[in-house]
Amino acid sequence: MPPKQILAFLLCRDRALRCLLYACVPALLFYALSLMTMSAAGFELMEILRDPAQQSGQSSFLGFLSNIGTWVWVSATAILVFALWCGRGRRHGELLLLMAALSSMLAIDDFFMIHDRYVNQKICYLAYALFALALVARHFRTIVSSQGFAFLLAGGLLALSIVTDLIQNRLPMDYAHVQVVEEGFKFIGAVTWLYFSGRMAAMALQPSAESAIKKPRSMAGLEETRLT
Repeated sequence: MPPKQILAFLLCRDRALRCLLYACVPALLFYALSLMTMSAAGFELMEILRDPAQQSGQSSFLGFLSNIGTWVWVSATAILVFALWCGRGRRHGELLLLMAALSSMLAIDDFFMIHDRYVNQKICYLAYALFALALVARHFRTIVSSQGFAFLLAGGLLALSIVTDLIQNRLPMDYAHVQVVEEGFKFIGAVTWLYFSGRMAAMALQPSAESAIKKPRSMAGLEETRLT
């Protein structure tokens, strides 16, 4: 590729503007607002910028499974948002949006420990349950006919995690073992939800039956045009 052509690609005005508009500017605004807001709340700069493990001197593997669990929720959200963005105008847009919203809520709750420190856990659990019920009510047939088992398994495991958390004081086990069971249900349920999200996103991005039928005809016409 000639150097001039490489330079033309690199300095393409439209692509550069899109990169700045959709990536750099939002990132800069978020970074600046975060610094100002948290500084105003009384946090030191190093407390905002540095990783907790660096500040405390503890191992970077502290809270390993909890951190990975947050990654799982964020991954599910990213997959669903990507499918929603790329599949605009295609099928299952509302389903993907609802799933992405629920995944992001769970990711934020997990990362910032919302139901542990800021909002009563029963209120959070009720909100998640109502959200899941609305998801099923709106898209029951689509879910059951495509990935019903994965949805049921993910929901069941996450429900068991919530139940274990609510009745932990009544269980004949010490706190550490109860946490092993509760977090195990939640982690496996989250990964199952990630699988479900990936499969639903892939299904939504597939061409519809009509376009799948029309595509070979258009290709055949193209071949005929080339031959003539």
